[in-house]
Amino acid sequence: MGQLTGGDPSLLRRINSAVVLHALRSADSPTLTDLTRVTGLSRPTVEGVVEGLIGAGLVVEAPAEEGEARRQGRPARRFRFRAEAGHLLGIEIGPHRIAALLSGLDGRVIGAGTREVSETASSDERLERTRTVVADLLRRAGVPRGSLRAVGVGSPGIVEADGTVRLCTALPGWTGLPLGERLRRSFRCPVLVENDANTAAVAEHWKGSATDSDDIVFVMAGLSPGAGSLIGGRLHRGYGGAAGEIGALHLLGRGVTPERLLSTTDEPLHPLDEQAVADVFAHARNGDERAVAAVDRFIQRLVHDVAALVLALDPELVVVGGWAAGLDGVLEPLRGELARYCLRPPRVALSLLGEAAVATGALRLALDHVEEQLFAVEGTVTARR
Repeated sequence: MGQLTGGDPSLLRRINSAVVLHALRSADSPTLTDLTRVTGLSRPTVEGVVEGLIGAGLVVEAPAEEGEARRQGRPARRFRFRAEAGHLLGIEIGPHRIAALLSGLDGRVIGAGTREVSETASSDERLERTRTVVADLLRRAGVPRGSLRAVGVGSPGIVEADGTVRLCTALPGWTGLPLGERLRRSFRCPVLVENDANTAAVAEHWKGSATDSDDIVFVMAGLSPGAGSLIGGRLHRGYGGAAGEIGALHLLGRGVTPERLLSTTDEPLHPLDEQAVADVFAHARNGDERAVAAVDRFIQRLVHDVAALVLALDPELVVVGGWAAGLDGVLEPLRGELARYCLRPPRVALSLLGEAAVATGALRLALDHVEEQLFAVEGTVTARR
């Protein structure tokens, strides 16, 4: 990359800082010569940027590599990005559990915590359980709360840009909850709230089944399926954050409610929970005719819902996650039926991240936010042109 000249000097400083910082994060203790070669910037520019980053606490001089100290003359100075200069949190707030991941500024997980929560817990109880999980995780990792630079949160429901939950049927008291505002009271850093299927899609693209695909649909398979999608590698939220709410199709006459869909009697399935559904699938495997019919109805609705999104977006890959992804007999029928319904059938794969997908995607959202800040350093870094 050639050095930019002309234009706004502050813009050039930010660009040069971003280029050098990217190189530092990607390399293992590079020298100034290494950074000059990788970035294409002049040595004085690189040296100025590095000194500024050291002053900002983002870079530190690294010890000489083994063998260099024994050579004649002074070894070349080496530098490393200080991932420990700040920390990030990724949090999943779900119907049955709260999970959190802690990382440094490089996104590498250094701690995790989880606790179960009742499906009937109130919003206040669920938020208090979230604070407990975070406090315990930070304590065990020895990380002060003030070190947090950003917090990402994945939650069921349609989430507004400011973190308000516009609609959620999965969690009691969640509809209308100013979730972002409530959580910001507990942290002295930005809190980014996103729909859980959207965060899972981001996670699979970052570390899961979709690392080699930029056009994907992630299906959160459950009683009321949801989906998140990336188009050209970017999360597609829709105008109001409701993109991918395929579980609402039955409300528009697409099919019956899950209680009747999965019933093996003339009455709605009760209680309607994951264990009850797993029992229906188990009975189907044992040849129970009514259970087989119920499973067929469940899979057909899932296929129709996913096919609607696939036909609209034409993704390269569909990743299936959520608790229903672990039930025997879901993936192959989905793959086969999509081949029948879709003009160009996508690849279909199971999530590699499993139940960690939502928290992992939330962590990635926090990392994205911090990277935008780091790569827009102005005033704290001086670079010579």
